[in-house]
Amino acid sequence: MKLAIGADHAGYYLKEQVKEFLKSKNIDFTDYGTFKIESCDYPEYAYKVGQAIVNGEADLGILICGTGIGMSITANKIKGIRAALVYDEQTAKLSRQHNDANVLCMGGRLTPEEEAKKIVDVWLNTSFEGGRHEKRIKLISQLTGL
Repeated sequence: MKLAIGADHAGYYLKEQVKEFLKSKNIDFTDYGTFKIESCDYPEYAYKVGQAIVNGEADLGILICGTGIGMSITANKIKGIRAALVYDEQTAKLSRQHNDANVLCMGGRLTPEEEAKKIVDVWLNTSFEGGRHEKRIKLISQLTGL
């Protein structure tokens, strides 16, 4: 499994903590930025991570901004991306089981570091259930063209 990870300035510190967690689990990832705490624009990083998945450079992605909202809105505009704003272990699990989310979004200003590690661990270790959920995923694509 290969991950793409990105954040804006408000998600930078949590991104760095998540990267350390991924390293400790020997999970391969590419960091698409930002690499600084100076103010920057979250859509650029959401686009980079989304494109990495669409282009086959990564299997899944993690995006972090101040609240996670901007990243999730932007990523979901990319065809083939199903980004989920997740705030605890239960929503992490359900976003994979029911929605086959391929991008995890979190709020760097709202998610404590230890909770973020738990969220990432559950999200990465949960599989899509398929079945009735697969029909709904296809319906999303049909209705939106995405």
